[in-house]
Amino acid sequence: MPDLRDAITDEFQYTVENTLFRNKSILDQITKFQDSCSRVNRNIIKATTQCGCIKINSYKQKYPENISDISIEKLKVMMDKHISGELCENCRDAIEKEIGKNLFYLASLCNTLNLNLYDIIIKELERINMLGNFMLR
Repeated sequence: MPDLRDAITDEFQYTVENTLFRNKSILDQITKFQDSCSRVNRNIIKATTQCGCIKINSYKQKYPENISDISIEKLKVMMDKHISGELCENCRDAIEKEIGKNLFYLASLCNTLNLNLYDIIIKELERINMLGNFMLR
């Protein structure tokens, strides 16, 4: 019996397959997917530059001199996300909407290439769990 997450992912992918009409070409899907990635990025930047609900403070990550003496757990805590503040409701909605479109075009690519999105997620989760901290992405 499939679990609920599998069913939701499969339903999403099936719905994308049945609602995509204009961009059936793989070329259209690739460019739409890339465009949706750019729109996610743009909305994050707008949350900083236009709204101001978040602030990005970017600088070179500081590593200890003798990095081999530090555990991965301590290193994770030391790494900065370079962001402060919280997304306001408007910015959160805009970013969620664009991430949703991004997922739509990702699912359309999976459909065109006869790939199952849930299977891809499971395989990546298994790789992450197997490699753990050695993955270092």
